[in-house]
Amino acid sequence: MIQAKQELLQALAAALGELPLPEGTAPPVAAFESPKQAAHGDFAITAAMGLSRALRKNPREVAQALVDALQRQPAVQRWVQALEIAGPGFINLRLSAAAKQAVVAEVLAAADGFGRQPASGRRVMVEFVSANPTGPLHVGHGRNAALGDCICNLLQSQGAEVLREFYYNDAGVQINNLGISVQKRLQGCKPGDAEWPEQAYNGEYIADIAADYLAGKTVTSDDRAFTASGDAGDLNAITQFAVAFLRHEQDLDLQAFGVHFDHYFLESSLYSSGRVEDTVQRLVASGKTFEEGGALWLRTTEYGDDKDRVMRKSDGSYTYFVPDVAYHLNKFERGYTQVINVQGTDHHGTVARVRAGLQALSDTFGLGIPAGYPDYVLYKMIAVMKGGQEVKMSKRAGTSVSVRDLIDWTSRDAVRFFLISRKADTEFTFDVDLALKANDENPVFYVQYAHARICSVLAAYGGERDLARADLSVLVAPTEAALMLKLAEYPAMLTRAAADLAPHDVAFYLRDLAAAFHHYYAAERFLVDDAALARARMALLAATAQVLRNALAVLGVGAPEAMAREAPAAEEVAA
Repeated sequence: MIQAKQELLQALAAALGELPLPEGTAPPVAAFESPKQAAHGDFAITAAMGLSRALRKNPREVAQALVDALQRQPAVQRWVQALEIAGPGFINLRLSAAAKQAVVAEVLAAADGFGRQPASGRRVMVEFVSANPTGPLHVGHGRNAALGDCICNLLQSQGAEVLREFYYNDAGVQINNLGISVQKRLQGCKPGDAEWPEQAYNGEYIADIAADYLAGKTVTSDDRAFTASGDAGDLNAITQFAVAFLRHEQDLDLQAFGVHFDHYFLESSLYSSGRVEDTVQRLVASGKTFEEGGALWLRTTEYGDDKDRVMRKSDGSYTYFVPDVAYHLNKFERGYTQVINVQGTDHHGTVARVRAGLQALSDTFGLGIPAGYPDYVLYKMIAVMKGGQEVKMSKRAGTSVSVRDLIDWTSRDAVRFFLISRKADTEFTFDVDLALKANDENPVFYVQYAHARICSVLAAYGGERDLARADLSVLVAPTEAALMLKLAEYPAMLTRAAADLAPHDVAFYLRDLAAAFHHYYAAERFLVDDAALARARMALLAATAQVLRNALAVLGVGAPEAMAREAPAAEEVAA
């Protein structure tokens, strides 16, 4: 069907080109839309209504002329069962059975590659998680990790070369507070004591760091190993050990979540290399800064910000967006002309400031940094419900539920699927009890169970033998047609989701595909006496399982071959 759709789009473009448009008027782009009701056909064409004014004709007249032109196209004669004009000028297109059936062979032939595009040479960097090494990864970081990892998978599916980068904020006030927190624990203080600093971190993990520091342990993270001296008076050594300890813990969190990174970038390197100071000097040289009240300001209003922003405070310290400008200049210099940052909505104010700083540098020094660089995907934090109540606190994290808490309570697959199942900028509540249900109420179970069901039927049939030679012309049941249409939607959905940086579209599609399969499963028998029909249905099931696996892989979720469930699905009981 993929080939059929491509040929039909070319036929539509040719038919639009035959219309007697006024000189200088370009024909619209050939496109199909999905009818709101399946009874209206498989594709809808709306071009006639947009062209009626240019042609000075009634939209239905234009639609008839377009239908006449379409019917002369060989692809339409081959793949279309009917063209119908409806309403004010819609053209409803009904595909032939052969067009729908073709997708089964296409999926089986492409296998893991179905929906994927060849390498394009486009290089993209995605920066995500980027948690301060001051504590365990909480559920907000989990949503960030799920979004970022799936966006990378989507981009790779469309041929991009993707670099996954983690930016460690290992400099500044928060890191200093971490060291002080551990040192206070070493001195025998704890949260609640009069001597405990207000800005200190309260989680039990601070006591764990202090104990390992006293024991002289060595901790290893992705780029460093540090051995504790046990000296409670050496704040610098304590801080370095604490950062290495927590970076190691975060590495374990990410491994448990199935997320890897290609590169780690340290904020401290921007200062030690002089890049922050150099960036500030270049911004001053650009003429886009001014001094007022003892502070250095950047004229961000010249680039769309609502007010100018302080770069260097009167005490000589830099505001937090300044190293971000230096960091993104470094990204561009590394050859990444497209950069995507996944961050919480609390970073919304940073967007205009970072872009303003980069454009000021680009305009002055002819760097060619694109307007709107970098791209941002901003997400909202989530709430966690367990036992019907919101979970407010984790003793281990000291502030919120950690990623490993969620994984321990449910599963990695459930956490990843749930955290990607809503648009990034919408609020979301993670229901632990729902994630544990082995029935159709649980969306990840519903999808995975579809795959397991198919594997069970294929095993009973004797495996996926000779399915490539199946006579697909016998697949004419309404539920078969609906399932094949849904399979055919996958490549375009994947391309659209990658372009929109919208991995939730994949989760939505998976639920729709699983529903189409479950309806088919309830309506038809598969291990029938008719050998040709049985083989064709096995081919359709194998193709469905393949697309389920492909889409689940984009989300980083497994496709189990066997699962238990609590009770029969409603449609099974009805059947």
